[in-house]
Parts: sequence; structure tokens; C-alpha cells
Amino acid sequence: MRLNVSRNKLSDLPRELYSLPELRHLNISYNEFSELNPDISDLHMLEFLDAGHNSIKSLPGGIGFLVRLTALLLPYNHIKDLPPDLVNMRSLQRLDLMQNDLTCLPEDMGLLRKLQFLYIQHNDIMELSDFEGNETLTELHASNNYISNIPISMCENLPHLKVLDLRDNKITQLPDELCLLRNLNRLDVSNNSIDTLPVSLAALAHLISLQVEGNPIKSIRRDILQCGTSRILRTLQERSMAKSKDEGESDSGAGARLCGGQAGNDTAANYPDSSYQPQHQQKHFEYQFQYRAQAHMQPQAERFRVYEPPHNCPPYSRQGQEHVYDQENYETEKKFDYSGQYMQQQQHNFRFNGYSAMYQQQQQLFYGQCVVCPRWVYKLRHTRTLAVNLEEITDVPEEVFQLAQKEGVHVVDFARNQLRTVPDGLQHMQNIVTELVLAHNRIGQVPQFISQFTRITLLNLSNNLLTDLPKEFGVLNTLRELNIANNRFSFLPSGLYDLQGLEILIASDNHINELNVAGLQRMPRLSTLDLRNNDIDFIPPILGTLTNITHLELVGNPFRQPRHQILMKGTESIMSYLRDRVPR
Repeated sequence: MRLNVSRNKLSDLPRELYSLPELRHLNISYNEFSELNPDISDLHMLEFLDAGHNSIKSLPGGIGFLVRLTALLLPYNHIKDLPPDLVNMRSLQRLDLMQNDLTCLPEDMGLLRKLQFLYIQHNDIMELSDFEGNETLTELHASNNYISNIPISMCENLPHLKVLDLRDNKITQLPDELCLLRNLNRLDVSNNSIDTLPVSLAALAHLISLQVEGNPIKSIRRDILQCGTSRILRTLQERSMAKSKDEGESDSGAGARLCGGQAGNDTAANYPDSSYQPQHQQKHFEYQFQYRAQAHMQPQAERFRVYEPPHNCPPYSRQGQEHVYDQENYETEKKFDYSGQYMQQQQHNFRFNGYSAMYQQQQQLFYGQCVVCPRWVYKLRHTRTLAVNLEEITDVPEEVFQLAQKEGVHVVDFARNQLRTVPDGLQHMQNIVTELVLAHNRIGQVPQFISQFTRITLLNLSNNLLTDLPKEFGVLNTLRELNIANNRFSFLPSGLYDLQGLEILIASDNHINELNVAGLQRMPRLSTLDLRNNDIDFIPPILGTLTNITHLELVGNPFRQPRHQILMKGTESIMSYLRDRVPR
């Protein structure tokens, strides 16, 4: 079932090998292959193929018959073209083509509907495809190519993209539509020819790393750029607010149009059966951001009105459309004059904080009666996502989570608000949530009930006020990615070392002063460890023996060894340096 013949001097394999009926894992990397035998397509059960670090110039026709393949690794070869039938690998999740001689990608990339990770760094690619159909793609690494622009259609087609690496290319402009990548965590456009950053970047609620060094940016002062991601985004947000204010004065009837997954992003463009024409087709495309206005003009209860279950409602009316809940019935919705409401509330000097009297009135209006906005019920039911960002909420009504639980929601996202505690209502969803994002709030403690989330794979608690995690945290066996960056940790909580399934741990920008390598050794699947900008003054050489770690970040700590020059060379150089200093 598994055959590893890597790191030899092989240039071919015995013909009999290609008839092994149960072979699922084949590793022929670090050899001297100049081509792959066409008979490899006979390995119908193959799920993993690593042929990296060879001298392969082309792939055989028929390789697309490997329909069970989930990982195809071909880095460090000399491949110039990809066969058209490559897109027949419908189970493919990871495709690594870095360090080859590719000039383009297959036109039908969208047929790889399960693709999650694509590595095409260090090639000769000049254009990115639109990736229509690749909705599951979460990481796109395309640095060191000849890419000159980012397609607008690509931004529309990758709603789950978290990492976009385009450093060392020929890009001259970033499109406003980047804000459509609502789940983007890391954007690297270093060493391009970009002179302006679009204010739409401020709408990316989950962006924790924005790398723009090496560009001739003139729209933002150099000292601000040097302050890092948070300062840059704050500057862009201030400019977007000022811009929307000026535009609001000239067009008082215009509603706020938010992107990046904000609560106000409810245009008909989000619905497949809509006749809405995309804004990007207009000659003068423009986004308006009115975060603060939206936050003040909507009381907290009204922001959650959309989640009340549609019970005891009048039947569907084709004329009114007020009670439409199914996709096939949805057509349109009356526009609401947010600007007018905002001005009226400003004149009366209303303040919507906590559970005020106005909140009680709205709760009776929207919870007591069945007044439900169809666009949000549609979103909740068909996207399985509960996302409210940049609304300055301080609490979430329990009814919201009760409805989300009934609708089978598995992604909960309340990033960039003012939450001081993890909402108790989340307990209603402990058996269905797979991704929980509470980044950029004011949470000081994680409750013990978090250990009851039996299906969670991603937890983002970055940019809060945490100093520790509950001891029971280690029972989260399904957790694959944990982000606790930008908190107040002085050590990695002991419960982390029991997370047997954890693959990614981001703990940068804290006050961690010591590395517990013995604890890290108990985490067999940990591959990414980010400890940038902490207070670590010593790196134990034994850390270099943890071969499962393939991505290590240590820049910004006060230790003297390894030196900065070694850190800049990447993980392999760091780990090699440390291994050479392990006492023998």
C-alpha cells in the first residue's frame, strides 16, 4: 500500500510495480527521473504521488486516470506544460508545481473542485486563471513569476481563500475587488510595482498579515508602512470612512455597500437566481464603506433580526416577496434608505449600546413578530455560515445561535467586534461547528465549554486579551489550525501540547519567553509554527530534530542564534542549523 524509494539514483521503476493493485502511496522524490512511465496511470488506487526533486520535463498523457489522487507533488522539476487530462483528477486537494518551467495553467482548472492548496511559485507564469469552480481553494502560492495583474473574476470565484502569495511578480495595481476574498488571512504582494493600496483592503475582516515591502507605494507614508499590517489597515479604514462620508453628502440616498462578508453585503449579486448585473462590469467601479454609520444606525437587535425562524408566516406571495425563503422563489428585495435612517437617528442623538430601551423595542418587533429579511435567511440556510463583522456588537442574543443550530450552520464568524466574552449561546452549536472565528475582539478568557466542540477544525482567537487557555483545551482532537496571535500569552498553554491533530499553530506577537520543545514533540502533525515577535531569548537546538515542522517563523525575537541571515533563508536552513548543534 505504501512504497517509498526516495533519495536514491533511480531513473526508472520495474514494469511489474505498475500492476500493484493496492498501492496508495508512492514516493519517488529526490531521484533521477527524466519522465514518468505512462503505465503509472494503471495504479488506479493511488492517492498520493510525490515525484519532486527530479528532472521530469513532461507528464504522460493518461495521468488523469489517477482519479483517486488527493496529492500530486512535482516540485523542483523542469515541467513546461501540463496535460489537459490533469483536470480529471477530481479528488485532487493538493497540487505542488513549484520550481518548474510552467508558463500557464490548464484552462479547465475549475474542474478540480476539491483543490485546496496550489503551489506554483518559481515558474514563468504570466497570467492567473479565473479559477471558476475552485471554490474550495484556501491557499494560492504564486510568487516569483511574471504575473502582471490580478483578475477580477478570480476574486469573485475564491470565497474561501485564506492565503494569497504573489510576491516577486510584475503586478502594478491591486483591484478593489480583493475585498471579495472575505476569508483572506495573508496577502503577500512584496517586491512588485504597486504604487497604491486600495481602501477596499480595509474590508478584509480576517487579514492578519499584509506584506507590501519592496513596492513604490506613494499613497501611504513610509513610516506607516513600516508599522505593519494593523497600522496600514487602520489608515485605509480611516480613508474609506472619510470617502464614504463625502460621497454620502453628495448622494444622501445611497445605501452602504459593504464587501468582504460584512453584515451589509446583501446585494442581489450574492444569489445565483438573481438578475443583478455585477458592479465590476460598469466602467467606473467603486466600493463604498460606511462601517461606523452602519454600526450606529442599526441597534444590536435589528442586526440579528434576520435569524428569527420563519414560523407562523403568511404564505408565499409572488407580488410582495416579503416572505420568500427558498432559493427558487427569491427574486428581489426592496432597498432600504440607510442614509436617511442614519441622519434621522443622529438628529435624535440615539445611542445603541447594550440592551437599551430601544433594544427591547426592537426585540419585540423582530423576535416577537415574524418579520424576517429573506436575504439573510437564504444566506444562513444555503451558506451554512453565521458571519457578522465590523458591527461593534458587545453581545449576541441566544436566539441567534438556536436558529443557526437548526439551520445546520457550521461556520461562525464574529471577527472585528467588541465582544468581551465568548457568547454562551455558542453551546447550542457545540456538535456542528467546524470553524469558529472570534478574532479582533476584547475577549479575556476562553470558557471551559469550548472543549465540547467535537467537530471544530479551525479556531481563530487572534487579537484579543488572552493570557491562557483552559486545561481541557487538549481534548479538541479534531482541531487542525489554531490562531492565538496578538494576545498576551507569556507561554504556550500546556493544553496545546495534547492536540494530536493540530497542524498549524500561529502564536506570533505575544510575550512568549520560552520554547517547550518537549511539549512540541508530543504534537506529531504540527507542520506550521509561527512564533514571530515574541520574547524568546534562546532556541533549543533539539527543535531542529522535529522533522514534521516544515514552516517555522522566528523573526522578531531577542535570541542571538540563529542569526538573522539564517532566519531569512527559510525553515530548512533554520532546522539544519539547529540540528548541527545538537549534542552528540
